[in-house]
Amino acid sequence: MRAIKVSDKSTLHKWHKVPSKIYANDPNYIPHLRQDIDKVFDPAKNKLYRDGGVSELWYFTNDEGAMIGRVAAFIHPKTSKTEDQPTGGLGFFECIEEQAAADFIFDTARQWLAERGMEAMDGPINFGERNQFWGCLTKNFEDPNSYAMNYNPPYYPKLFEAYGFKTYFEQYLYFRDALMPVQPIFIRKYRQLTEEHEMTIRDVKGMSMEEIAEAFRTVYNGAWGGHANFKAMSARGAQKIIKSMKPVIDPRIILFAYHKGEPIGFYVNIPELNEIFCYVNGNLNWWGKLIFLYHKWRGTPKTMVGIVFGVVRDWQGKGVEGAMIKHMGDVLQKVKNPPYTKTVLQWIGDFNPKMLKVCENLGGRRYREMKTYRYLFDREKEFKRCPIVS
Repeated sequence: MRAIKVSDKSTLHKWHKVPSKIYANDPNYIPHLRQDIDKVFDPAKNKLYRDGGVSELWYFTNDEGAMIGRVAAFIHPKTSKTEDQPTGGLGFFECIEEQAAADFIFDTARQWLAERGMEAMDGPINFGERNQFWGCLTKNFEDPNSYAMNYNPPYYPKLFEAYGFKTYFEQYLYFRDALMPVQPIFIRKYRQLTEEHEMTIRDVKGMSMEEIAEAFRTVYNGAWGGHANFKAMSARGAQKIIKSMKPVIDPRIILFAYHKGEPIGFYVNIPELNEIFCYVNGNLNWWGKLIFLYHKWRGTPKTMVGIVFGVVRDWQGKGVEGAMIKHMGDVLQKVKNPPYTKTVLQWIGDFNPKMLKVCENLGGRRYREMKTYRYLFDREKEFKRCPIVS
């Protein structure tokens, strides 16, 4: 077997072609957009490189030259230093159903990371935020994958676990009928919050990008401030996030909760983009963009994806999340032909039991499960699961 480093356009093209072999006979597979993956490994677009992050990509062949897999290994400049041991990452793993091939791929990534001072590796993860390309699918291989969410054949977990990876945390995605009424307790809390505590809920129709960004930043900093390694979001950072979402924003399905005019919570949804991207074959070139614009205009997606909840700390545990979901359902039910009938809640880790409880109380059905694995290079060292969020 051979490991070939990605060093130019030709080898990068071959690296991108590996999934077409792995998923050639899988009708559920929807390719990731090549442009999205390229951004991850573009030093001009991924700030982790500017902060000292490094990466390497390989594709792999057998002795006859046939493709058998690919992988990327990388070192996050911050998280590699905040674990119990220096921990790197591997992602974008693809492999034929052969343990020897998987072992060779994992060995290649491990050696590269060890040479750079790492003592463990997590995978499959992203060289960036957790909301994309994160985790190994372990349950529900029947439904098409959501946009930028990992999807893999059923044999992948066996490849990881047979090599020696252990479960660092589990990831759960929840499905919910968007028109399903919330439980009576959430209706009571909604009335209490709106009538007694002067809370209001609104979508972002009529708001400027700057107004949306500032409200988002206020809630984000208020919700996660005080957590370990937290870095407050700047106004510029918030504007950059909202600007990046502009092409896919539907202002009807992004909600903010306010108390006396001050934002205290958000529930950010976007259309399920893979209900469009299934038509572009993984390439958002000029033709793919025309297809995207057509289906966006046509309103093709009927599923919305809840990508993030946030409630400032003083209002957590008071039902604000349920109130926003109730409000969303009320709005959709009033429309003759609702634009969305289904909702998926982006993955939540088992290290966040409070949020899991919220999803279950709101009638969410756990319909997909994933795992993030960790491999300790010192096989005698005690393995620890991801700590629970307090």
